[in-house]
Amino acid sequence: MANADAAADRTDSGGGDDDATRVDHLMDGLRAFGANYTEFTRRFATWLGLHSTDAAALVEILYAEDQGAPLSPARLSERVSLSSGATAILLKRLEQAGHIVRTRESTDRRVVTLRSSPDIRPRAEAFFGPYAERMAEAMSAYSPQEIRRFEDFIGRLRSTMDALLADEYRDGGPAVRDGGPTA
Repeated sequence: MANADAAADRTDSGGGDDDATRVDHLMDGLRAFGANYTEFTRRFATWLGLHSTDAAALVEILYAEDQGAPLSPARLSERVSLSSGATAILLKRLEQAGHIVRTRESTDRRVVTLRSSPDIRPRAEAFFGPYAERMAEAMSAYSPQEIRRFEDFIGRLRSTMDALLADEYRDGGPAVRDGGPTA
């Protein structure tokens, strides 16, 4: 967070930052926010006595429920970047710990839906409540029009990242061009 504040101070100080520097400051702020969110998830894991990957999966399950679109194991696997086998083992741990339940809500009985257990939701709300309140407070400083522009901006960044991951980085790194990597 301090890095983002320092970047904002440099930009606001009238130092004549050019567009490239502003983009660098913005990218630094986004990276720092991502790192902070990862740290929140790690602390949630510690608070619950879980491995950080298990907590990240639990957060994804809770968030999807909040959005009215509960996850299947396959969709969770995509969101947490695990193989289907690793996801199955993770789900077994979460289920045994009493944090999730698997249900069959579809007319297609083969489809499994992941739900948080009734006892985990209040704990998650207690942990993430201050985060949600502070984020809402920070965003309240912006007009609905500005928020829509931010949504568009973040959506474009996410689409760009999704495309990079699916295309150039699908095998773990950038696609090799012209006969090999460059040094």
